[in-house]
Amino acid sequence: MVIGRLDAIRRYPVKSLSPERLDAVEVAAGGIPGDRAEAFFVRGGSSSVALSREGKPYRGKDNDRLHRIGDTNAARASAAEHGADVELREGEHFFDDAPVSILIDRWLDDLSAHAGYQVEWQRFRPNFFVRAAEGFAQSESGLVGTVLQLGSVTMRATSPNARCVVVTYHPERPENDPEILRYIAQHRENIMGIYCEVLQPGVARVGDELKTNERGVA
Repeated sequence: MVIGRLDAIRRYPVKSLSPERLDAVEVAAGGIPGDRAEAFFVRGGSSSVALSREGKPYRGKDNDRLHRIGDTNAARASAAEHGADVELREGEHFFDDAPVSILIDRWLDDLSAHAGYQVEWQRFRPNFFVRAAEGFAQSESGLVGTVLQLGSVTMRATSPNARCVVVTYHPERPENDPEILRYIAQHRENIMGIYCEVLQPGVARVGDELKTNERGVA
């Protein structure tokens, strides 16, 4: 079954900072190489966030400017303005739950109708954004356990993507919309998007179909 077509690819070199746009990407067993390959960690500081998260990652929910910053020096300065002393660490990946995240536009429809505008998919920071095929109506939970094919990449949907305050941040402007998270929490069990594990590495390109693997195996 064809679920839809890949419309956009995003890689996030530094966790919680702005993304890199790609037309094609190699997907390895552990995810997209270079995705969340660095992350800021709190060393100390005077703010309540710094005091409570010392030694832990400094995230978008700790600073609503980070998602619009791509330069690490600027991000470090922004953290200092928020009372946090941070250091940049390197690693293979700094994921929250799984190597790959997918968002399908159909899942945004009711949210956008409620908000009164087309809610920007970029708020949800997926690796792959897919335009649904006509007739596609499965929820995130309905896809969990399904084997998916995207280009030459085979994945399994492992869990829905639970959301936090970061989705209220506009991807380009400073204003926030708390109604987005409120709606998701009240009407979608706080879910928007799915996480996937990689079963077979390969290449995905904008325009590729996302479909269920009819064999049900990698």
